[in-house]
Amino acid sequence: MDVNAAVAAAAAIAGVLTGVIAMLAFRWSEREQKRPTRTSLHTDPVLPPGVDTVLSVLRSSAVVLDEADAVVKASSAAYALGLVRGGKLSVEPMLKMARDTRRDGEIRQVELDLPRRGTGRGEALAVSARVAPLGSRLVLLLVEDLTEARRIEAVRRDFVANVSHELKTPVGALSLLSEAVMDASDDPEAVERFAGRMQIEATRLTSLVQELIDLSRVQNDDPLEDAEPVGIDELVAEAVDRCRHQAGAKQITMAAGGPADLRVWGNRGQLAAALGNLVENAVNYSPARTRVGIAARRVTAPGGDLIEIAVTDQGIGISDKDKERIFERFYRVDPARSRATGGTGLGLAIVKHVAASHGGEVTVWSAENQGSTFTLRLPEAGAARDRAHPRPDPDEVDDVDDLDEVAPSSSHPSPSAPPRAASPNSTAYQTLSAPEVHP
Repeated sequence: MDVNAAVAAAAAIAGVLTGVIAMLAFRWSEREQKRPTRTSLHTDPVLPPGVDTVLSVLRSSAVVLDEADAVVKASSAAYALGLVRGGKLSVEPMLKMARDTRRDGEIRQVELDLPRRGTGRGEALAVSARVAPLGSRLVLLLVEDLTEARRIEAVRRDFVANVSHELKTPVGALSLLSEAVMDASDDPEAVERFAGRMQIEATRLTSLVQELIDLSRVQNDDPLEDAEPVGIDELVAEAVDRCRHQAGAKQITMAAGGPADLRVWGNRGQLAAALGNLVENAVNYSPARTRVGIAARRVTAPGGDLIEIAVTDQGIGISDKDKERIFERFYRVDPARSRATGGTGLGLAIVKHVAASHGGEVTVWSAENQGSTFTLRLPEAGAARDRAHPRPDPDEVDDVDDLDEVAPSSSHPSPSAPPRAASPNSTAYQTLSAPEVHP
């Protein structure tokens, strides 16, 4: 009995001790879990109330860093720009700014050029980075993408420089010619010759100013505010009449054709100016005693029927490298020839803006020394009114940026096919059903 009692007492004491030890271990474990550790300070920081919501609505790319430079919060735009990789800020200058701000609490801002994400080749990203302290432990980095703003600013500078140069040429010529007239006041023949040159330069200056006004108007105005159904045959007749004198001087035959019921929805003045520019270019760049054709037709498209107006010439043609730039402002395939014909380099830029603002496009097929075909595609009057607003112009301010690659349409031959403008018997002229219009 004494032995059994001793064993029972020992077991009871051991059980009590085990319980006490287990309770102490549990309490110690709870204290350790509640105690802030070095690791938890760096990996589990808490954003101040409301910051997460504010960051989610910012247009700028946002990154929040903790004391160990680990990313606590980053917007999707920050990942898209390649600022954050593997939970770390990947741009060393920004990381240095964050460390300096954490050390002294000062707000810092800098503009940087970053390589494109991926291969690192191509145009650099221009960004503005601003770093500010966020509480006592965190740092907030805001990054604004300035690439598009820089591009637009460069376009504006180039445009101003080009306009200044283009205006300076005729103005300078007028100044010199006026001095020559004064010096030759006693020579009637010289005065008459210089006066004729002055008239040419004045006409060129007037054309340049007018086209600048037209280009500004088509960029800023909404053509659908005063839109109306416009007959294609009326536009073609107006374009032919506009170029009748130039064509007659070069003995160029103009032929127009197509169904009589084709109509588009838009601004009549802008559409007439666009088609007139295409026909005028065709006449100016065609050799004497050749032919210019204007053909219109209806084309079925998924979003609604389109009206195609093709202007074909037998002129000097356009090289492949020039086709990518001919719709830029002031760009000329042959500058010397353009100045001889009075060209300003703005006609095709106006055509491109008018086409885009009406929900259409303009394309070109051409082969050097064989001719060119410019095709203006616009939504038909019935379909155009049902469409949403026309897609915005990709350049908004200018065209020297991302010009769409100009490729032949399905109705145009490939470069390996017989050129459409090579002869009056080619396919382009076979589509002309109306009688020829002789100047």
